Amino acid sequence: MGLLECCARCLVGAPFASLVATGLCFFGVALFCGCGHEALTGTEKLIETYFSKNFQDYEYLINVIHAFQYVIYGTASFFFLYGALLLAEGFYTTGAVRQIFGDYKTTICGKGLSATFVGITYALTVVWLLVFACSAVPVYIYFNTWTTCQSIAFPSKTSASIGTLCADARMYGVLPWNAFPGKVCGSNLLSICKTAEFQMTFHLFIAAFVGAAATLVSLLTFMIAATYNFAVLKLMGRGTKF
Repeated sequence: MGLLECCARCLVGAPFASLVATGLCFFGVALFCGCGHEALTGTEKLIETYFSKNFQDYEYLINVIHAFQYVIYGTASFFFLYGALLLAEGFYTTGAVRQIFGDYKTTICGKGLSATFVGITYALTVVWLLVFACSAVPVYIYFNTWTTCQSIAFPSKTSASIGTLCADARMYGVLPWNAFPGKVCGSNLLSICKTAEFQMTFHLFIAAFVGAAATLVSLLTFMIAATYNFAVLKLMGRGTKF
């Protein structure tokens, strides 16, 4: 076998769907976890600087933010490990790879492992759908605040008085209703929107949302690939022992 023919057969045997999904998973998780961590830190600073003068009002929020940040560390570690496992499983179960090795007998272990990956990936996809939906919430809150600031900056585009245009952290459940001041209105709100902290946090949440979407797409791709691999092993009954 010539070198070019050998390379061509190796390239044909590569699980391209798993490779794309792995790259997308690593990119999405890194973007979601890194940007999400920094965005939560920025939110904490904005709340304690502009929306509450009493530490007890946002003490619970800070605890929740720190808990989420620790969850982010675990999420990143898990997905990088699981993505590598799915990629390895894709290499072992790709039909072209089985043809290269020339062995056409699957084992119960191989079929069971593929079925396990299908089930785990399906469960992770459902869970990540909830994460994806939750990651849209802070984007929605910051977008509403930014829209209010645009109305204040260009009063001719709205019929409301500038003094009545406010961003109230209490209405989103971020702060308790007895928090003071809890909301910022008018020119004070506009000055907050112009700060680097607000702009950076807003864009970080958008990036985290994009990362969550990329991770969801990768999980869907993994699920399709794992299901196909399991179907090939189960229905054809011929493949590499692993």
